[in-house]
Amino acid sequence: MSRPPGRKQENHKISRELFVLTYGALVAQLCKDYEKDEDVNTCLDRMGYGIGIRLIDDFLARSAVKKCRSYSETADVIAQVAFKMYLGVTPSVSCSSAAGNEFSLILDKNPLVDFVEELPAERASLCYCNLLCGVIRGALEMVHLAAEVTFLQDRLKGDAVTEIGITFLRKAEDRKHKR
Repeated sequence: MSRPPGRKQENHKISRELFVLTYGALVAQLCKDYEKDEDVNTCLDRMGYGIGIRLIDDFLARSAVKKCRSYSETADVIAQVAFKMYLGVTPSVSCSSAAGNEFSLILDKNPLVDFVEELPAERASLCYCNLLCGVIRGALEMVHLAAEVTFLQDRLKGDAVTEIGITFLRKAEDRKHKR
């Protein structure tokens, strides 16, 4: 079906509360479906990865950011533009390696846990927000940056802050095919 000429595409937004509650229901269902926390963590990462590889197109179209020239610039764009655009928060960024390829995103407030008080004792190894790691990893891969993304600290586990670690592994090689 085609769109009538002259009509702009509508941006549909859902409320943040609805999104957070829906995410909580998703994690709760995964916890029922899988006995091991590691399996839930893997599933959340895989789902996030799928979201990230699709979300990058929307991000690049809406943000109009230029090509990043360094890992630190990339980490700043993730924190200051992407997190602000999609989650309404701006984490602080710190470089944690002399090589300049490891960064931490430190969230004072994690909107995905607004309605979560604490993790049950039997789910101590659950990484509740692991979806975010997959989203970041998937989006970076689509712009040819291989990265390892993990939670280093989590307020739900009693840590002082929520910290996501990003380690850039290497730039993907541009392959030119001979014809």
